[in-house]
Amino acid sequence: MPGYDMMFRKDKRSLSWKWAVDRFSNAHNYYLSTTRSDGRPHVMPVWGVWLDRAFYFSTGRRSRKSRNLSINPSCAVCPENASEAVILEGTAVEIREKSLRSRFAAAYKRKYDWDMGDSKEPIYEVRPRVVFGIRENAEANPTRWRFSS
Repeated sequence: MPGYDMMFRKDKRSLSWKWAVDRFSNAHNYYLSTTRSDGRPHVMPVWGVWLDRAFYFSTGRRSRKSRNLSINPSCAVCPENASEAVILEGTAVEIREKSLRSRFAAAYKRKYDWDMGDSKEPIYEVRPRVVFGIRENAEANPTRWRFSS
């Protein structure tokens, strides 16, 4: 983006948290970035859902994503639309609680028409530490939201 520092203008408002949640809730595909044990990045597309101020996704236990998260749970998640970018940095935690797994499965079924109800694969919750929002058309200033643990 040319003139990125010029986007921070007093006559422009910040993006709303609702704007960011809408992008996370309505996206179909997401990019998940994890870190390999040797420090190299690993980015892969995933499907997922936004529930209760967190992003949830599932992957195979033997997948590179899952193996990376077992070593280093820090990750970043971005919905597919870069012209209205939302970047979530957080920590992935495997969800074992049956009621939360059921809520995830129901939301996933509604969104993707894919039944995760009996899945034995891990489901991860990514709670945000920081979220960045940037609109390509610069109608609003780039915005950062910080969260406490």
